[in-house]
Amino acid sequence: MIVWLNGTHGAGKTTTSKLVQQLIPDSRVFDAEKVGETLMDITPGLPQTDNFQHWPPWRPLVVETARRVLDYTGGTLVMPMTVLVEQYWREISTGLAQHAIPIHHFVLHADQRTLRARIEGDTVMGPSLFRLNHLEPYAEASRTWLHEEAEVIDTTHLTPAEAARQIAEAVKR
Repeated sequence: MIVWLNGTHGAGKTTTSKLVQQLIPDSRVFDAEKVGETLMDITPGLPQTDNFQHWPPWRPLVVETARRVLDYTGGTLVMPMTVLVEQYWREISTGLAQHAIPIHHFVLHADQRTLRARIEGDTVMGPSLFRLNHLEPYAEASRTWLHEEAEVIDTTHLTPAEAARQIAEAVKR
């Protein structure tokens, strides 16, 4: 099984995923961003893009990596990864379904003001224009498809531990 934590930067995916992993027995965190980082390391580089998710190999490699890890370990993968392009989510979710891997898809949501404050006040990564530039695409995806495809957890006034408990309880149901 996969517990996919979607949402834009600043929603709390990375922090929450570590806490969810502690609450779900036999689970591991798999950050699909590492697949993108591997593609970024290819030399000479792949065609220029502002987001590795636009590279066609990324989506099937995420599916194949998750499948292989689950085949090897069993259990649950907790995957914190922003996917805001509906076509990309369809490719990933369909690919996982073709391997009979159930997905519990959650969107960690917060209002725009809260997200902006979290990104600008991030003491680990620092303020990031890349992350700030994803606020509007997230809002658009939320309005048009994303919130219909997942269980929405509003993290505006939740601690990561509270969000993780809600997710773990929903998965156990």
